[in-house]
Amino acid sequence: MFSDFFKALGQLPDPPFRRVLLLGLGLTIALLVGATVLFAWLVGLFVPDTVALPWIGDIGWLDSVASWATVLLMLVLSVVLMVPVAAAFTGIFLDDVAEAVEARHYPGLAPVGHIPVLETLRDSISLIGVTVAVNLVALVLLLFVGPLAPVLFWAVNGYLLGREFFQMAAMRREGREGANRLRRRHAGQIWFAGTLMAVPLSVPLLNLVIPVLGAATFTHMYHRLAGR
Repeated sequence: MFSDFFKALGQLPDPPFRRVLLLGLGLTIALLVGATVLFAWLVGLFVPDTVALPWIGDIGWLDSVASWATVLLMLVLSVVLMVPVAAAFTGIFLDDVAEAVEARHYPGLAPVGHIPVLETLRDSISLIGVTVAVNLVALVLLLFVGPLAPVLFWAVNGYLLGREFFQMAAMRREGREGANRLRRRHAGQIWFAGTLMAVPLSVPLLNLVIPVLGAATFTHMYHRLAGR
């Protein structure tokens, strides 16, 4: 398991890895900025410019306060959602990372059949939805678990990262059903590996390379577990 990680780490400077990292990061930032602008605009649209209150009179700055509060809220949420969304976008380009891994470490393998773009998009959108929903629930639970908050964060994201990245890596050569069977057979090991990926998510900047590193690591893990 650790050898999978170190092999992936050693290949991180390769051009295909850098390309996917920059694409995933750029799309993630664009999505979060776009969502912030959209929510701020909606707040400005529905919150009146002036509100009349008894004994106080007209208040003309309520819409500005609401808009700025929306921006601050989105900044806080972006800290939680940055990595899950980046991981989902990286999933769209997972094939590039997997091909680079296989070309270097597993030469001689038969070419992978073409995976339909719509199927890749479906899996990535599913990953976005699941990770965002679970992380928002976890964000609420963090208020109640106190010192166990990091453990909850690592366990939740470890399960998601392990499940989704292994599934996408295995599906390239096993198909959806074969990938499901292999993932269920090694569920504990995959969750543990995902948790090891999730721990650096707590470290700013370092967490941005985890999606690409995870895609490469689970490609190695798939080949190892499949006996290739």
